[in-house]
Amino acid sequence: MFGYVSKIAHKLRGPSIEEREMAYLNASADRVDLEYRQRQIDRGMFRHRSLGLL
Repeated sequence: MFGYVSKIAHKLRGPSIEEREMAYLNASADRVDLEYRQRQIDRGMFRHRSLGLL
């Protein structure tokens, strides 16, 4: 029963950051585009940055 609920919850949650990054990389057209996308990810395109307003 719990396994079934876990599967449903995973599907409703949406893609993780890692899954979104991988899908973004997989959509690259060529090597140059892939390298550009890798740099975008390294710069934090999919990550939320803290503003440091504490």
